Amino acid sequence: MTFRRPLALAATSVVVLAACGGDEEATLTGYQRDPAPDVSEITLPDIETGDEVALRADEGELLAIYFGYTHCPDFCPTTMSDLRLALRRMDEDEADRVDVAMVTVDPDRDLEILPEYVGGFFEDGIALGTTDAAALATAAAPFGATYNVQTNDEGEIEVAHSTALYVVDDEGKLVLTWQFGVEIDELKNDLEILLDGYSA
Repeated sequence: MTFRRPLALAATSVVVLAACGGDEEATLTGYQRDPAPDVSEITLPDIETGDEVALRADEGELLAIYFGYTHCPDFCPTTMSDLRLALRRMDEDEADRVDVAMVTVDPDRDLEILPEYVGGFFEDGIALGTTDAAALATAAAPFGATYNVQTNDEGEIEVAHSTALYVVDDEGKLVLTWQFGVEIDELKNDLEILLDGYSA
């Protein structure tokens, strides 16, 4: 049997921002680091095209990034499903400004099937992966994403990985981290606040 164990990350915090166009305060549920890590120079291969993809959003948009794997029985599909539902609850114009990428931490098994897996959740989802262990580690480090893949004595593959979901802006800044278990409406609200910030 194949299984995985989640690795805990730092606890989330609540950040308060001025709401666009008013005096009310908009509260972010996700965790923000100060200063925000810059991941704009990091690239990983798009599994479908082979092109190197920079881990930053297009202008005026956001990029949600998740480090996981296709054989994950629980955390990965739950996170992808929750994000999909959050985007569906947003106005279509706003949802279209959020791209989603999944980076596999299990490339030996995932490179051929990750695009189909991601596409099952997001029509335009981006499947990223590399068998270059150093490149993957370099990409994961500034996010604080951790993972470990090994084969046990019975020949079964065991995968442990952190379960956070990340948001990168169009400057390549890691602007928000959600821990596993965040509510769908909290995902939606945070994304709307961040998108509103572009026009503030």
